[in-house]
Amino acid sequence: MTEKQLIEACKQDKRQAQQELYNRFAPLMYGVCRRYVRTEADIEDILLTGFMKVFKNIPQYSGNGSFEGWIRRIMVNESLMWLRKHKNLKLNVELEGHKHDREMAASIEDKMSADEILGLLDQLPEGYKTVFNLYVIEGYSHQEIATRLNVSVNTSKSQLIKARRKLQTLLKQRGFEYKQ
Repeated sequence: MTEKQLIEACKQDKRQAQQELYNRFAPLMYGVCRRYVRTEADIEDILLTGFMKVFKNIPQYSGNGSFEGWIRRIMVNESLMWLRKHKNLKLNVELEGHKHDREMAASIEDKMSADEILGLLDQLPEGYKTVFNLYVIEGYSHQEIATRLNVSVNTSKSQLIKARRKLQTLLKQRGFEYKQ
């Protein structure tokens, strides 16, 4: 079944199509949720809640843009709502006049497995990790992050800087080099 046919069948509440859509996108969306939340049970809760919203709101999907991107946005939003509810996510440290931090010289993805990279991200405080994921992985702007997290743009920027610095420290401990 093509993606378009699958979407149309889901819009008609066909359970088999919903199951196929879940099977097709759940592994990828699990990875999205995993970047925000650490425990298996919490990830599964977010994933199921997210897919319930996907099925409920699929009639509003217009076909413009990537369907995978539409689902991803729902999963990111669900992850952020879960963090707000369960972790009391607050980002209130602001830095003015910061400089861009260093870039990695080594190609991390070539030398570390996905699990090792997730392990590094798990060592970040929730605020750093959330902003890092939204900015670096999901591609949100600092303005979008500030709006979604109800913080200032400077707070978003400072959390990203701190996340990168912490990751650089962790990578340096593992023998990775970085340059100015």
